Amino acid sequence: MPTFTDPFNQMTPGRKMTKRELVRALRLNIAAEEDATSLYEAHADATDDPLAKKVLQDIADEERVHVGEFQRLISILLADEDKWLADGAAEVNEMAAEVAAEEAARGQGATGATVGDLTEG
Repeated sequence: MPTFTDPFNQMTPGRKMTKRELVRALRLNIAAEEDATSLYEAHADATDDPLAKKVLQDIADEERVHVGEFQRLISILLADEDKWLADGAAEVNEMAAEVAAEEAARGQGATGATVGDLTEG
């Protein structure tokens, strides 16, 4: 599990961050939100208590909203951010089309593949 370092060690720095430093800090914030989302979802999946499951998933979903807020702020601060994100999405779309074509050629549906149970040895 990643460890996130407090870049200011509980203190505000003696100067304001540059835009580059701010964007790097926002990316760290995104990583922390993703880590929290994973933690809360794991806890929700690990309980049968319906109220706890509902609350934990709600909190996890709120963290996902925070990711969107941070990402949107980065997109505003960096003029080329959306281009890089679009390039990545296009690459995945290409690979998804290739996999779908390969599965169709073998007569398998897109729902045929799974990760499986990672607890089995």
